[in-house]
Amino acid sequence: MFVGVTVLVGVCTAVCPAAEVYDYSPREVMNTVQTEDDDLLEDLLKSDKIWYCGQCFSCKTRCPRGNSAASVILALRRLSVKKGYFAESEKGRQQLIAKRIFGQNMLDRGYTLLAKNITPEHFPELGENWEYYYEHMAEMREWWGVPMDLENSPGSHRQIPEADMQELRAIYEKTGAIALMDAVEQGMEKKLGSKAEVEKYWQTWLETADSRDYEMPNS
Repeated sequence: MFVGVTVLVGVCTAVCPAAEVYDYSPREVMNTVQTEDDDLLEDLLKSDKIWYCGQCFSCKTRCPRGNSAASVILALRRLSVKKGYFAESEKGRQQLIAKRIFGQNMLDRGYTLLAKNITPEHFPELGENWEYYYEHMAEMREWWGVPMDLENSPGSHRQIPEADMQELRAIYEKTGAIALMDAVEQGMEKKLGSKAEVEKYWQTWLETADSRDYEMPNS
């Protein structure tokens, strides 16, 4: 992997969708990694920057050397969670939300997102049609022939057989995904000071759909 070429080219930043809307540059991240400077790397792991990437991998497909800033950033995210550094940044702390929704959905149902997660309060832009569907979801899906919570029925709300779910959970355990999910809870508790504060953070997001409304305790 000719990572050094990143310094000279910078196509990754030119094609990066996240760089259009955030103060973010994949090239800058790659350059920081190449410095091998522990202090700079720790600052990077504690920053919002590694959480701006949408993992679209445009950087890899366009890089003339085939470098993948997205893959490097994914590794940085894992390290940030393992070290507990993620809880130092606002975007990083949102990993608790991802863990409790996407991660828990996978362990409970085998899907990252369920229709019931997309509440009208959190997504008002979906309009009154979605609000009506959300309130009448079970009966509408029954009418469409894709009933909810029925084993092996069509649609994203089907119930996956428990034997298959046990296999999925075993994969998560073996690959370290469960350990990462646990590290998110532990890192948040360490940063916020108690499990009660972690729950307060979670409830703030549930009620307002904006984690920035949570007031950080005095450090």
